[in-house]
Amino acid sequence: VQLQASGGGLVQPGGSLRLSCEASGSRLDYYSIAWFRQAPGKEREGVLGRRRGDGKVVYGSSMKGRVTISRDNAKNTVYLQMNTLKPEDTAVYYCAATSGNPIVSSILQPITYDVWGQGTLVTVSS
Repeated sequence: VQLQASGGGLVQPGGSLRLSCEASGSRLDYYSIAWFRQAPGKEREGVLGRRRGDGKVVYGSSMKGRVTISRDNAKNTVYLQMNTLKPEDTAVYYCAATSGNPIVSSILQPITYDVWGQGTLVTVSS
């Protein structure tokens, strides 16, 4: 599977943005999917991840309560809806996939995922 992330841009604090992760080469519902982000000078951190099979969703602490994940099977695309954005949410956002079925504690670990999209930049600023 190959992943293409898009939808980033400039948004004002308090605003919303929806990122897309379009897959090609295989169906996304065969994979566990996660969104990560990386700000300049910081480590990559998990935003949220959804395990295939049971659909278990794990949220990272930094955006919990402000993000949701959804999927459009017809478009083979997963979405990350982000609300109430803050300047500290400024980062490059990546989607990632694995055909595995990770344990809960691994769902937000970057090493769990072997396929990555190219990243899309989100800037939250007035």
